[in-house]
Amino acid sequence: MLQEPETLYKLMTLYMLDKVNFPLTNNQLSEFFLGKEYTTYMTLQIVLNDLVESGLITARKVGNSTHYEISSDGREALSFFVNEISSAAITDMDEYLEVNKFSLRSEVGTTADYFRSGSGYTVHCAAREGRTTLLSIDISVPDEQIAADMCANWTAKSQELYSHIMLTLMGGSRS
Repeated sequence: MLQEPETLYKLMTLYMLDKVNFPLTNNQLSEFFLGKEYTTYMTLQIVLNDLVESGLITARKVGNSTHYEISSDGREALSFFVNEISSAAITDMDEYLEVNKFSLRSEVGTTADYFRSGSGYTVHCAAREGRTTLLSIDISVPDEQIAADMCANWTAKSQELYSHIMLTLMGGSRS
């Protein structure tokens, strides 16, 4: 049986990242661990940092969030120690991932950010599925409020915009 709680949280993080075929954000992992009261925010950040430093997971900065994925070394480590995770914790993780899988994937799959460029701002919006970029758009806008509004609307409108662009470029009509 595991003696260190942080070791258990590391295994749980590896388990969650192994169960999905897309990255999970810091916020998504925090929502699970804090929502189920497994640990504190600071302890989770230490766990994530340790996993990244040891090469068991990778971290990629996307806009204002960090996306985590399990590495092949992480999968191997998990395979040796997965039995150290209690069945109750596995049930909690499986239920969380099942209930939230569509929102988790959607949240990670659509990103929007803006930055100052020239006399205005550039809005960068992207839609991904797994590691594949489906759509990436850079749009120049005159002021920061417009840029912020566009970023805020991207998640809700990205699927509709993607469909419209695909139909238009394929020569079809929108019904």
